[in-house]
Amino acid sequence: MAYNNNQTTKSSKRPRNYNDSAPRKGKNYGKKYDKASKYFDGPEYLKKKISKPKFEKPKSKNRNMDSFDIDDIKGVDTRSLKMKKISKPSRRNDKSAKATPKEGIRLNKYIANAGICSRREADTFISAGLVSVNGEIVTELGIKVMPGDEVKFNDKKINPEKKVYILLNKPKDYVTTSDDPEGRRTVMDLIQNACKERVYPVGRLDRNTTGLLLLTNDGELTEKLTHPSYNKKKIYHVELDKPLTRDHLNQIAEGIELEDGPIVVDAISYVDNLKTEVGIEIHSGRNRIVRRIMEHFGYDVKKLDRVYFAGLTKLNLPRGRWRFLSDQEVIRLKTGMYE
Repeated sequence: MAYNNNQTTKSSKRPRNYNDSAPRKGKNYGKKYDKASKYFDGPEYLKKKISKPKFEKPKSKNRNMDSFDIDDIKGVDTRSLKMKKISKPSRRNDKSAKATPKEGIRLNKYIANAGICSRREADTFISAGLVSVNGEIVTELGIKVMPGDEVKFNDKKINPEKKVYILLNKPKDYVTTSDDPEGRRTVMDLIQNACKERVYPVGRLDRNTTGLLLLTNDGELTEKLTHPSYNKKKIYHVELDKPLTRDHLNQIAEGIELEDGPIVVDAISYVDNLKTEVGIEIHSGRNRIVRRIMEHFGYDVKKLDRVYFAGLTKLNLPRGRWRFLSDQEVIRLKTGMYE
């Protein structure tokens, strides 16, 4: 099954130029999807390999800790930095200074474990005087951080816990929560052996909704992916209890009024000739938004599968399985390279 360009309806209220006869670049729901069945487990109309977009580093130098780059300190004369060079945190005596690995962790590893940079880059940052321990600048490599020490990088406190990013292809009958008082199965049961860090779902999928769900302990990224102002793109494969009429499809594309305000989708199209399956591209993250759109016209959603989320797809990820995000995927999510 593939998107039929002659049946595709795009919203006219979005600030985009939709053309039914000549789909926009990157929005082609035609033949390219028919040849991409090997890419990921999803409906045919969405089986398109996501290409790596071009990306330019932001020109602004007022970046936060997570976006701090090695290039920021190139050419910096560390002698000009106002710092107090110390060999060890001042609270330690000579005996603790020779602590074994069990009694502490090397500072560069501590920084790397926080997901800021690699150990080698951490050494460069330390030498440049950008790291402090218990309020004192540290420039000597090889010192150890003890439990309870406060470590700051670029004047921001470092979370000692390593950031973890897990992508799950959620099956039905699992609740999107870390703990369910009713004792039902949760998505945490599916990743219980994935890591020792405590991770949380980013957003939520209904119990009977399947598809992509991200779990992480990165609070800042979670905010970027769930806050309404960021409007990350989602694509859903929807199966209905009866054919969706052309009139209703057009109304959905044009925008409708729900009990909590108006809603406009980015694109909607039939998937099969029976018109009981549709693909919906949407940026809104409102609760149960796809189901409520269909219920507004009297349709019952039999199956709802999220096949795309903020640039992530189900490529090589079977139902009920999970994987860690690659470093490049994390960077793209943090820098907003995808809608």
